[in-house]
Amino acid sequence: MPSRKMEAMAKIFKQGKNLKLVMAKSKFKSFVIKTGITVVILAVVIGALVGLKAIQIGEIMAAIPNMQPPPASVATANVRSMDWPVESNAIGTIAPVQGVTLSVESAGLVTDLAFESGQTVRKGDLLLQLDTRSEAAQLAAASAAADLAKISLDRAQQLLGRKTISQAEFDAADAGYKEAMANVANLEAIIEKKKIVAPFAGRLGIRRVNLGEYLTPGAQVVSLQSTDPIYANFYLPQRDLAYLKVGLEVETYTDAFPDLVKAGAVSAIAAEVDATTRMVEVQATLPNPQGQLAAGMFVNVRIARDAPRTVKAVPASAVIYASFGNSIYVVEPAEEGEGFIALQKFVRLGERRGDFIEVIEGLELGDRVVAAGGLKLMSGAPVLINDGTTPEAQLNPTPDDA
Repeated sequence: MPSRKMEAMAKIFKQGKNLKLVMAKSKFKSFVIKTGITVVILAVVIGALVGLKAIQIGEIMAAIPNMQPPPASVATANVRSMDWPVESNAIGTIAPVQGVTLSVESAGLVTDLAFESGQTVRKGDLLLQLDTRSEAAQLAAASAAADLAKISLDRAQQLLGRKTISQAEFDAADAGYKEAMANVANLEAIIEKKKIVAPFAGRLGIRRVNLGEYLTPGAQVVSLQSTDPIYANFYLPQRDLAYLKVGLEVETYTDAFPDLVKAGAVSAIAAEVDATTRMVEVQATLPNPQGQLAAGMFVNVRIARDAPRTVKAVPASAVIYASFGNSIYVVEPAEEGEGFIALQKFVRLGERRGDFIEVIEGLELGDRVVAAGGLKLMSGAPVLINDGTTPEAQLNPTPDDA
């Protein structure tokens, strides 16, 4: 009996084990099926997305050859013909024809000041007087002695004619008179040195002394400068000696008076060239009736060397500078459709004046160039013309914030 029960239990255990194995196999099969379905679905979705993107990329690549950047906004100007003078330019310094700082020769107390700072005076006008009371008293005594010596000389002259005195006595009287007159002249000169008069007509500077002040010999009183005419001194390179000559016309202007142009002429050329700078000093004489130009001012000097020359010029802002060559963009109508395109052209440049620069080669008169906005362009790029965005170029620009 026991063996039968054990066999039955073993059979039941075996059947249960087989059932579990069957169930496990069923679950694994279900998992594999679900996983396969998921993989298939993912593959389909990814394939669809890849295909869609491939189509989009293909459309973009097909459209690229026909794509154009948006037009860039630029300002333009025409290549123009201009007459530029052939001239030399320099920086000069205004100097007076006559200028001096007045000072006293003798010591003394200031008793009279007959001028004010900045006053215009004439030649011979009294400017300053020192105390001369002591010298005046000495002069009175010397004059009296001279008068007595003159009387003695006249008496000796009469006595000599009568042969009453010797020639030696007469010579002593004559020498005494001359000595007395010399003393008078000396005191008069000392008194004359106690005052200062204007040696020439001109304009005074700032007064350096005060009434009642005691001055020592050499003390500065005031500067005096002649104002009309006036000199402009400047330097030019030695190569300009080929055309420099006295009488050559010059023009000067200064930032102190932007609208004032003074015309004058070369009055002197230095006899030597500076061995260090190889420059020659030139002096021009200018009229200055109103006294606007003052000694020490800087002025711009312009000398016309020859007749004006005709040049092709564009605004300097149109030039694109580069190490491999300078270029300018030229605006031309687009070949297809409406609008304009910018074409890059390399140029050879010349002289620059004001806002303009000379174009020697590369452009023709009438060409329309990009005056502003060229740095953002490439050759063949479409452009939108907007000429109201930049100020007009000028040969002699005078900006308000200069």
